[in-house]
Amino acid sequence: MTPIQFTFSSAFLLGLSGLAFHRTHLLSALLCLEGMMLSLFIALSLWSLQLSSISFSSAPMLLLAFSACEASVGLALMVATARTHGSDHLQGLNLLQC
Repeated sequence: MTPIQFTFSSAFLLGLSGLAFHRTHLLSALLCLEGMMLSLFIALSLWSLQLSSISFSSAPMLLLAFSACEASVGLALMVATARTHGSDHLQGLNLLQC
């Protein structure tokens, strides 16, 4: 494993561990998801540059578009949650209670 691959895989695992263990606020969970998507985007971009193939050159842009959609949906859910429940604490959310 090259140092670049190790760096981006450890960045992805750091975001995953932050998502798994530090779930106090919805905003922190969304930031961990964004960090994971950013590490995937950079790794996919470097991978397509290493292959020098035209067929893989559009994959990072597609991932970036999905990441932007995920961020906008996440922020909309956070605003809706903050309006209905009064805070973005994940412990206070109950999906059975409306």
